[in-house]
Amino acid sequence: MTAISLRLILQTAMLAVFFSAAGHAQDRGAPSRQGGLEAKLEYCKTCHGLSGQGYLGYFPMPRLAGQQPEYIEAQLRAFIERRRTNPIMFNVAHVLSPSMLTALATHFRGLNPKPFGGAPRGSIAMGKRIFEEGLPESNVPACSACHGTEGKGQNEIPRLAGQLYAYTVGQLTGWKKERGQGSAVDTSAIMAPTAHNLTRSQVEAVAAYVSYLQ
Repeated sequence: MTAISLRLILQTAMLAVFFSAAGHAQDRGAPSRQGGLEAKLEYCKTCHGLSGQGYLGYFPMPRLAGQQPEYIEAQLRAFIERRRTNPIMFNVAHVLSPSMLTALATHFRGLNPKPFGGAPRGSIAMGKRIFEEGLPESNVPACSACHGTEGKGQNEIPRLAGQLYAYTVGQLTGWKKERGQGSAVDTSAIMAPTAHNLTRSQVEAVAAYVSYLQ
């Protein structure tokens, strides 16, 4: 077993125990609702950063700050219902009440730390073109058509502005690989065929461009 695998197992177990205990405590009415929210946010910070800015590491964790609350709630429900697979997030999410899902999503919506940046700038012009105009010759629609001209998303369509470069590359790459195999990095029926038509360099260009949007 590698050190990375062991770390993930321990982290999953720790989060599962904590959230389960917190959930039972809330059922008994022990802590206040605000106290329960603050306790859960402490564990969100473990992976997603002190201000929801994401985590740059071997396994990049997404920026949640400024994200559309409807999108966060929808993804947490997808983890609970196993329509989106991640052992850590399932153990975190499945003990959350509907009201807590809403409270967490609303909290992250109000955060706005400065994006990490750091993505390679050489292909930003290409990324901007794909984001704004798409690639008609490759049947790739403009990202802005759904995610907005500033990449801020709406309702269940996620904000891309300021998202970690490595995370966006990973998500788009996952959709490319999973097309037609019965599973994907989330439940989007739109993103899999779109990502499949992007080359690796185009994936990296789009990811770099949106990472610098604010």
